[in-house]
Amino acid sequence: MESYDDVRLILAKLVRKYRARRPEFAERINQALRGANTRSLGSSVLRRATAPSAAAKEDVPIDADSRMSLVRIFDDRRGLPPPLLPPVLMKRVEALIRERRERDRLLAHGVTPTRSAILVGPPGVGKTLSARWIAAQIGKPLWVLDLTTVMSSLLGKTGNNLRMVFDHAREREAVLLLDEVDGIAKRRSDEADVGELKRLVTAILQEVDSWPDTGLLLAATNHPELVDPALWRRFDAVLTFDASDPKLIAAAVERFLGADAKAFGASVALIAAALHGASLSEVERVVATMRRSVLLDGVAPKQMALELAEQRTSQLGKADRLALAVEIARSDSLSHNQIKELTGVSRDTIRKHAGPSPIKGRGGRKDS
Repeated sequence: MESYDDVRLILAKLVRKYRARRPEFAERINQALRGANTRSLGSSVLRRATAPSAAAKEDVPIDADSRMSLVRIFDDRRGLPPPLLPPVLMKRVEALIRERRERDRLLAHGVTPTRSAILVGPPGVGKTLSARWIAAQIGKPLWVLDLTTVMSSLLGKTGNNLRMVFDHAREREAVLLLDEVDGIAKRRSDEADVGELKRLVTAILQEVDSWPDTGLLLAATNHPELVDPALWRRFDAVLTFDASDPKLIAAAVERFLGADAKAFGASVALIAAALHGASLSEVERVVATMRRSVLLDGVAPKQMALELAEQRTSQLGKADRLALAVEIARSDSLSHNQIKELTGVSRDTIRKHAGPSPIKGRGGRKDS
């Protein structure tokens, strides 16, 4: 037997299917669907309706039709490691946090704290994690707007859902993150855009304009060129997240290795060199895979590091291959001849930057 929620989803699909071809029929189904929300449908349905859901406990906005929460909640107030960011960017993030903590002091001098900021950068560089950390540092949970849920196919519902989210966030002085805002806040001049999407952009503009300084509004985008210029101008600050630099990669490798960092020892620098240019999320995935192989398959950490270096060499530019070659030489894992074959960097260049090889070559003699 189909559950109540399943039946409602089926009816909602029928409304969408017949709206264009048989509008009267679709409207009758829609009215019945709306009426079902307020009628008693038996004790089991009543029990389910009154049972405290996760969303209800947090008192967050819920879509009236699907009963799904319109936001995802990250509550890291018990503790979250700081994001791995370049010093300049980290300083700006810390300044944003300090403004929120000392809001009253600023207001006493007629200065308002930063109300909103847009986080710009490629995937996997720490935008969402930074937003979570900011919220945790100012003692708030982070609400992430679920755009897939908000973008309702029912005409006019999207704007209502959006306003509901903003109203709830304002009332609770929450930290609200509009994730992948480029997905909905496209340039309104885009001829391929549907009317509902354009109306949504207008609704967002209105909500950002009225956002109070009691809360913090964040947005994240991987494609800043797609964001409507009118929306872009409304954010008080722009935080740019670039691809991770080598020092951050090394720090990330150590963090993600956790308790196994000591076992990997000197291989950490080699792993970091091999992962140069990778996103932090990619570093986390690679390190997790290596830890599993070491723990379950008994593979030596140094061997895992060398295999990673071999896999990544073709993806690295000349300067990065040199850095990788030097790290391999310093790890005393291969001879200069073997490093040359692996990276394409000449023995003379390796020797110049890493010193003479202590490992004998294939012919039984030290590299000359």
